[in-house]
Amino acid sequence: MIKLKINNKEIQVEAGTSVMKAAQSLGFDIPNMCWHDELEHFTSCMLCMVKDHGTGKLLPSCSVNVVDGMDIETDNEEVAESRKTALELLMSEHTGDCEAPCQVACPAHMDIPKMNRLIAADKLDEALQVVKRDIALPAVLGRICPAPCEGACHRKTVDEPVSICLLKRITGDEGIESEIQKVPSTGKNVAVIGAGPAGLAAAYYLQLRGIQVTLFDKGQKAGGLLRTALSDEILPKEVLDKEIGSIMKTGVLFEGGTEITAEKFAQIKNEFDAVVVATGAISENTEVFGLKSNPKGIDVERSTYQTSDEKVFAIGNVLRSSRLAVRSLGQGKEVAFSVMQFLNNQEIKGEPRLFNSRVGKLVAEEFAEYLKESVPGKRTFPKEGGRSGFTKEEAIAEAKRCLHCDCRAIDDCKLRTYSDHYQVDQKRFKTSARRNITKQINHGSVVYEPQKCIKCGICVRLTEKYSERFGFTYVGRGFDVVIGVPFDEALEKGLTETAIKVAKACPTGAISLKE
Repeated sequence: MIKLKINNKEIQVEAGTSVMKAAQSLGFDIPNMCWHDELEHFTSCMLCMVKDHGTGKLLPSCSVNVVDGMDIETDNEEVAESRKTALELLMSEHTGDCEAPCQVACPAHMDIPKMNRLIAADKLDEALQVVKRDIALPAVLGRICPAPCEGACHRKTVDEPVSICLLKRITGDEGIESEIQKVPSTGKNVAVIGAGPAGLAAAYYLQLRGIQVTLFDKGQKAGGLLRTALSDEILPKEVLDKEIGSIMKTGVLFEGGTEITAEKFAQIKNEFDAVVVATGAISENTEVFGLKSNPKGIDVERSTYQTSDEKVFAIGNVLRSSRLAVRSLGQGKEVAFSVMQFLNNQEIKGEPRLFNSRVGKLVAEEFAEYLKESVPGKRTFPKEGGRSGFTKEEAIAEAKRCLHCDCRAIDDCKLRTYSDHYQVDQKRFKTSARRNITKQINHGSVVYEPQKCIKCGICVRLTEKYSERFGFTYVGRGFDVVIGVPFDEALEKGLTETAIKVAKACPTGAISLKE
């Protein structure tokens, strides 16, 4: 048996055990990209580096076996810097969007591609669930939003953007909401002042997290400018009332006709665990709230919306005047994260945002590659014209125009997770223009996007282990080496038995399941 120390803990393991395996047996998780439990070690990604204090050297823990007397440290500043560098080298050649540009451009950060795919599959109810994770009033926004997301749509570069706003509208108009899952009460209560789009969204997302919300507004009915500044032709009252009713069904309490004076605000602060101010333009309210302000509105910490009073948060037009309702709705969702963190005595960080790889504008040579997963044809318009929405058939046809430019492995991509953790600079080692994106979709189960590949070799070794006739291999030499099916055979010939296993093992989403 071999005796060594890992992070000051003594351990005995059998000779021939890798440092990584020894560390895992003690519960220490070492980052890795090219490691796979079924396969022999293969030093490639250089992410699993650790420090051996005996020699003073960094070493790859996946391929170095334990030696008697080793003194290993798995995580320190030097190790972290080494891992960051390794990731930045990998990212220098990795080409692909993590999140679709439409989602990045959406002020509410809605998962637009997923909505599109569900609509295309005639699953409006499921599409509505996706939309309402980020947008509390989809039917309302589907009528009034100027759609900044469509300006960023990759399909716009090919011909015309997908009609995202109208697709969102039909989910609100025709999708049936699933029954609200009751969350155990936290015993906390929060006041939201102002029942416009920002306040309604904040109330909705806080209530869903087990917070008892009381919504105050000077109007007798909730809605703010959505109710008073828009005509019925643009936003029918029955549409607004239906979506506000859905918010109230979560258990939100509404106190309309409430004028917020300085005394009333002080009372609310005293009676509630936290307060969200969402009253709209601030001009006449500065003295009422007694919060640090500027000529445009209340001062807040940018990512958390916390004001100069630690238990008070502010969102929407009270920060600065804007007629973009989707921004106010997005802030309402985001502030719910900050308020929850405050109530739980956690560090207040706001809504989590992961590392996001971006490819930028598509080039002409890539149009055909992206259209492989879409349909030809320009933007669809409702046959009824004017302010009418899509029929279900029109919506399905339009949703199919989506290019599926988000990553299929967005929720479990190791490269993204580690890049976020180590705060990677994707451009640090960029020395040339990015590679053009290609897609191999001629397989029933998986898609292969070679430009996302980091050459970890897992697919090569798995297809060899399971005796695929063709499998995957390294093609070319030196810097030009790529991974692909030998002899230029089709993807379906390379992966006949192992497609699902290989897709699940891929650490980047280069090989991923179609759905």
